[in-house]
Amino acid sequence: MTNPTIAVFGATGSQGGSVVRYLEQHDAYRVRALTRRPEAYDGPADEAVRADLDVEATLQDALQGAEGVFLVTNFWEKGTDEIQQAKVALRAARQAGVEHLIWSSLPNVAEISGGSWDVPHFTDKARVDALVREAGFPRFTIVQPPFYFENLLGMMGPQPMQDGRKGWTLPIDPDARVIHMGAIAELGSLVAGAFARPEQSAGRTLAMAAGLYSFADAVEAYAAATGEDLGFARVPHEVFSDFFPGAREISQMLGYFEDHTYMGPDSETRLAEARSVAISPFTPLGEWLSTALSDPS
Repeated sequence: MTNPTIAVFGATGSQGGSVVRYLEQHDAYRVRALTRRPEAYDGPADEAVRADLDVEATLQDALQGAEGVFLVTNFWEKGTDEIQQAKVALRAARQAGVEHLIWSSLPNVAEISGGSWDVPHFTDKARVDALVREAGFPRFTIVQPPFYFENLLGMMGPQPMQDGRKGWTLPIDPDARVIHMGAIAELGSLVAGAFARPEQSAGRTLAMAAGLYSFADAVEAYAAATGEDLGFARVPHEVFSDFFPGAREISQMLGYFEDHTYMGPDSETRLAEARSVAISPFTPLGEWLSTALSDPS
């Protein structure tokens, strides 16, 4: 008998790439990387197949024979309509006879905050959740990735400050421990566990996080790893929102975190179930950052 095929959207990105790596660590599946440019794929999947979420015809062939599908969309890609892409992918997956679909979502900020905060890259994904539940798959799972540790070395890493140090200038209380963080490179641990343990994951929403952190925790972790004295300056939302294109979205997101936490209220069950389903523990911030800074590759 051949191993069941799992098709992974976004296989060249952070989330899909992690899922491929974790699935390939076990010989239980044949892993199919879905990408718009399969000829350029050089990852560890067993095969790479063309799939474009904006071209439905490509999905019908890409999903044929797949027992499981990991679906993720990219809000930050210019021109993306996440809800429309998800509708197309769900329809193609159902037509292909997919048994277990795992959808990468986020909390519904508009609903949780009563409209006080506007964070489309959270809320648009959350609005797909109902479509997933109603699509009629024999099994489905919704996963909620955390704030990426990797952001602290990238797009939200320390920047030069006016006092000469590096650090963060953001519209949030640095001591507010309200951000569920984790290494996105470990998302595959949760997704692979969800495919392997459907009796624990089917029909559930699983929230991944290594812990609940503040930016003060990030400053402390950097100091422990490098000895570097980083700073933090809090600025008003209206000031930060004009710093750069896209700053308003980040400002709104941080305001939501401070009021409701990243995963929102009543998240402990989702977090605990994710820990029990994952095939390996999630690495805490200090340990992850120390390793990442000593080995940037």
